[in-house]
Amino acid sequence: MQQRIEQVQRKLQDTGLDGILVTTPENRRYLSGFTGTSGFVLITREEGYLITDFRYVEQAREQAPYLEIVQHGQDFYGDLAKLLQELEVRTLAFEEEHVTYRQYRKLRDKLDVALEPVREWIEQLRLVKSEAEIARLKKAVKIADEGFSHIVGYIAVGKTELDISLELEFYMRKQGASGAAFDIIIASGPRGALPHGVASDKTIQKGELVVMDFGAVYAGYHSDITRTVNIGRLGEKQREIYDIVLEAQQAAIEAVKPGVTGAEVDQVARDIIKDKGYGDNFGHGLGHGVGLAIHEGPRLAPGADTVLKPGMVVTVEPGIYIPGWGGVRIEDIVLVTGDGCEVLTASTKELLVL
Repeated sequence: MQQRIEQVQRKLQDTGLDGILVTTPENRRYLSGFTGTSGFVLITREEGYLITDFRYVEQAREQAPYLEIVQHGQDFYGDLAKLLQELEVRTLAFEEEHVTYRQYRKLRDKLDVALEPVREWIEQLRLVKSEAEIARLKKAVKIADEGFSHIVGYIAVGKTELDISLELEFYMRKQGASGAAFDIIIASGPRGALPHGVASDKTIQKGELVVMDFGAVYAGYHSDITRTVNIGRLGEKQREIYDIVLEAQQAAIEAVKPGVTGAEVDQVARDIIKDKGYGDNFGHGLGHGVGLAIHEGPRLAPGADTVLKPGMVVTVEPGIYIPGWGGVRIEDIVLVTGDGCEVLTASTKELLVL
């Protein structure tokens, strides 16, 4: 944590700003280790503070040993103003993507400082994962893999998508997950054409494809996996679409390495799907970073110019979605290494007929 705080302090020195107020929960946790739901991190050129209320003071002292803990009262903005005055902070950066207009007005009206919006200061630090972060991500991925192995033995004709979703989340929690990484997507039959087809009360029918997109949270870090399976009777077109998506996904994974941009990796998969005649049916980006947030940088998508570096962790998840018919998506999490990438997801990508 201390190294992360020092990186932010160097940024303050370079920009001539006196301090930054960090309000985003993921960024707050990244800089402090604090897992409570209420708190703010204030970093100046020389010091670091975690500001929270009475409920979390003891927890903050335990989890954030590198920061000075400050308890605020009912008037947070007034207490913050006093602290900034004591610290002689005259220019204060804030996270422009995350501060609401209402919050900004309170900061502007209550604080006797010049407010400076900054963009993705902490998110840029989070792009490259440490060994400890990678270990937590691998555990989150392992739990999701175990969830997939379990759920393929549970899915059956007549079960609802919600049945499957609830069973999957319950199982992952029993394996050590603190929760699902996001609202679990179980999209069967024609609903598979919905890229974010969150589980519904639709029942599973014989002959359908079922797209399952889910993940686990472990020690704050998220996993994300998608597998598509068939129920009982595999059609020729289902096999065709699945094979195209799998070819595109495997080619894109092979393209993941240091020095390439997210857009270049995305193009590899996009070209294969387009050449097979389904370019219009792949309408989202190829992937995204994962970590303390389920969606973070770097992106694998058209126009994504971030250059991949060792330690970055991204999803690779092409899909084909045909309205009225259904869809196929296959997704793995991969770690960028010194000479390529390591696929962290272990679940089979063979098209299972259950």
